[in-house]
This record gives sequence, structure tokens and C-alpha cells, in this order.
Amino acid sequence: MNVGTMMIKSRRSVRKYKPSKIPPYVIQDVLDCGRLAPTANNVQPWLFGAITDKDLLRQIADLTDHGQFIAEATVCIVVFGRVGEKYYLEDCAAATQNMIIAFQNHGIGSCWVAGDKKPYAESMRELLNVPSEYTLVSLIPAGDPAEIANPPKKRLEECSFQNRYGDAGA
Repeated sequence: MNVGTMMIKSRRSVRKYKPSKIPPYVIQDVLDCGRLAPTANNVQPWLFGAITDKDLLRQIADLTDHGQFIAEATVCIVVFGRVGEKYYLEDCAAATQNMIIAFQNHGIGSCWVAGDKKPYAESMRELLNVPSEYTLVSLIPAGDPAEIANPPKKRLEECSFQNRYGDAGA
């Protein structure tokens, strides 16, 4: 197994964090990895924010329906997409995954928190003073893991096929 696939296979969602600092260069590196994600027609319809202010993290957590743990994160990356772009959701999802893997590569735990189509998306945009042509796609709270859950995953055979579904091929 190579280093890249090892990082992907070892990643788990982290929802409990130790109080710690993340060096600014790590946050910049993670944002840069988001910026370099694949994007349809190279449109790059994203806008990323790195939230480290504890009061703001608490306000973000309070707005979400399943993200109370964001308040304990060291940083929360917010990913916004320009609504008028046809593939903003796919592009921003790719950027989100890049940043989650980048955090993992730095030994920092994170968790993908949904934003797109959530009732709090507009309130989040307003809280962070993001221009109205953008909408929230995702939140990525991150920090030094206090606990890492290891839920069971489906076996590859349970969620994949080759050529045509249901063929009992070789």
C-alpha cells in the first residue's frame, strides 16, 4: 500500500478534540490542497474560510443541526460555492475531500459536516459576511483527536461491481 492510499484508508471522522494549536502553515497547506482540487472546466467556484476564533466556532456550532462538536475544534474550514456555477457542489465536494485528506496527512482529525441545502446555510453565510453569490457547501472542523471512532465499513464486494451490476463474471 502506498502512502496516499494509506492516508485515505486510515482516515476516520473525528468529533472529539483535545485543546491544542494547529500551526498556521498547516492551515495554509490544507487550504492550498482545497484550492488544487479538480474542478469542472477549471471554474474553481469556491471560497474557503479558516475559522479559529473560539466565539465564532461556538456560534457556528450553535447554528448547525448536528455539529455541536465544532465548538471544541481548533479550526473549522468553511467551504462556500458560487451558486451560479453549474458544478459548484461537485467541485466544492472535491475540495472538501482534499482538505480532509490534507488534515489527515498532518496527523489532524477532522469531520465533514454538511452545509449544502441545510436550513442554516444562509445564516452561516451571513454570520461570516460571505458575499450573497456564495452558498455553504460544507464545514470541516479539525483538531488534535481526543477520540477516534472506528465504525464498521461495508466490504468492497458489498458496494462495488465490475462492468455490469449483477453479472457473475470472472
